[in-house]
Amino acid sequence: MLKENIKEKKEKKRKNSKTRKIFSFFSQNTKISLIVLQSIFTILLFLVIIDNIEPKKVNIKIGNISPYEIRATKDIEDKRTTEKLQNEAMEKIEPINRVNPSIQMQMKNDIRTFFGLVKDVKNLDNMDINKKVSTLQEQSNLNLSQKDYRVALELENKDLNNLETTIHDIIDQIMGSGIKEEELEYEKSNVKSIFDSLNMDKNQEELGIKIINTTIKPNKFLDVEATQRRKVEESEKIEPIIIKEDQVIVRKGEKVNSHTYELIKESGLLKQKDGYEISTILGTLIIILIIQFIIGLYLYNFNREVLNTSKIIILDIIFISIVIISKVVYGISPYLMPIATSSMLITLIVNPKLALIVNFILTFLMGMILGVDDSVIATMLVGGSVVAFSVMNSSQRYNIFFNGLILGVAHIITIFSFGLIKNSDALDIVLRSGHGLLNGIFCAILTIGTLPLWENIFEVLTPLKLLELSNPNQPLLRRLLMEAPGTYYHSVMVGNLSEAAAEAIGADSLIARVGAYYHDIGKLKRPYFFKENQFGMDNPHDKLNPTLSTLIITNHTKDGLALGEEYELPQEIKDIIVQHHGETVLTFFYYKASKGKDGENVKLEDFRYKGPKPQTKEAAIIMLADSSEAAVRSIKNPNKGKIEEMVRNIIKDRLEDGQLEDCNLTLKDLSIIANTFSNVLLGIFHDRIEYPKLDIKEVKGEN
Repeated sequence: MLKENIKEKKEKKRKNSKTRKIFSFFSQNTKISLIVLQSIFTILLFLVIIDNIEPKKVNIKIGNISPYEIRATKDIEDKRTTEKLQNEAMEKIEPINRVNPSIQMQMKNDIRTFFGLVKDVKNLDNMDINKKVSTLQEQSNLNLSQKDYRVALELENKDLNNLETTIHDIIDQIMGSGIKEEELEYEKSNVKSIFDSLNMDKNQEELGIKIINTTIKPNKFLDVEATQRRKVEESEKIEPIIIKEDQVIVRKGEKVNSHTYELIKESGLLKQKDGYEISTILGTLIIILIIQFIIGLYLYNFNREVLNTSKIIILDIIFISIVIISKVVYGISPYLMPIATSSMLITLIVNPKLALIVNFILTFLMGMILGVDDSVIATMLVGGSVVAFSVMNSSQRYNIFFNGLILGVAHIITIFSFGLIKNSDALDIVLRSGHGLLNGIFCAILTIGTLPLWENIFEVLTPLKLLELSNPNQPLLRRLLMEAPGTYYHSVMVGNLSEAAAEAIGADSLIARVGAYYHDIGKLKRPYFFKENQFGMDNPHDKLNPTLSTLIITNHTKDGLALGEEYELPQEIKDIIVQHHGETVLTFFYYKASKGKDGENVKLEDFRYKGPKPQTKEAAIIMLADSSEAAVRSIKNPNKGKIEEMVRNIIKDRLEDGQLEDCNLTLKDLSIIANTFSNVLLGIFHDRIEYPKLDIKEVKGEN
């Protein structure tokens, strides 16, 4: 059973190692790998979001039954309905008629001429009545009967004048408001009614009726231009009918008619060919490139090292994963989108500044592709910003769950404020607030659940991982305490020094402290060959050749690296293990060898550590702290002056030996480190009061 567990453990370790090698290929400092990675990211993100950016096309014809509800993708004008309403408005317009006053005037002139002619013929004395009738008939401008002419000639002038006046009055009455063509017969019959009401002589009445009916003409005509102009004015008053974005065009199960078909086509929803529109593809790619440009610009200026590590892969995976998960949970509630997970993870993996930028970009992107309202966008922005700062101080994994609750509270406050602004229903606010709280818990679960993935597969060193490694119950630290207690306490001292110095110069104090705890784990292989573990026993190096002693001592960095690989320590810690001595010389064994029999042939280089030199500020600080702590411990009667002098000499020796040339420490940093080391060491190795020997009985006054 034990053999099977060991075999299974080795197999798992082999697979993890293989996975890490695959990802480490993309972590090299090459432009090609970065281009390949970001090209893959662009393609994947494009495939994830294109369906949401491109409206869903429908393959449908007039008369088909709609398989699902079709909504407008943008504001479009319903031209057919608008045109119908305009036509209805135009039809309601009454035709505009104009009265032609010249016709009425012409009638009166004709009637006046006729009565004048009657009077003239009537005054002809040399003719009899019959001759006069014939003459009047020949010269008359009115088409009347002989009987009518005779009646006219037989009337007295007074009666003629009265009849003429009456006719003119009637004409003014019936033609003043105008007569249309279709009203002419009615008005002729109306003339008789008017005369009947006047109680005139029957012959005069018939003559008056005949004269009017003979001369009367329509004087009211349709004004086509004015009527059309009025119709156009009324049609222009009709506002275009707009189908709003997301408004239903066709409901599920409804038949598509020519009208709705045109609206679907106008919305751009009608599938006319396979694939996506070129404009949509180009627009989506441009948006993705803008996102990459903003994040890349930030990393290049403020976190350039991220571009050369597996962290860039992690950023891509987090970004795409959050987009996919958000699309899935959006169907339940937009307030459940776990966008703040990116803030929590990126804060722990990189820093909160980048987390804020990514949270802003993700919120913008999801708002665009899913069409969420302003309250959702504000909630995601506020929540992501708050949690980016709160998770900075997380010291244990369970603290992340507490940060999730803080995130949920931030969501609730934002949702409540927007609810008040928009006068939302109280039940709706409560429901959204519940989703906001669940969002915080969901984000915490995603963060806690995926952290081991980033830490183990991608070998990312997070603050939580460092804090776990600093726990004294870690297997390696427990072994160090039990098997090499002197080295353990020395490592703790170096950790205190390193942490204080790193914090003073702005380096990573947590890496410095944890790296110091593990820097000497290689001594576990031969603990008693190191002075701090030789409690009351002979020094084995007294019986060994200096060269062999040097080999044993210098090998503790190599042995430490092997233990680090076995216990899967992060790469940053393993780098500190092999770099904390750099290429320094073991001077004690060098001098011992140089004074031996073959001292003339001893080479200084044979007594150096194999390096490499410290590549980071943290590794260099641990080198200086390691040497300073050991050296100060050897001072008899230490005081401030002696301690400070020893520390500065150690730093000076390392600087002159070229051990600090690869770690970017400045002279100002070294001065600050020296002062910090001196203050901390003085607090540890301060002078102690010599207490007098007292008899407790004497103190109590007893005999």
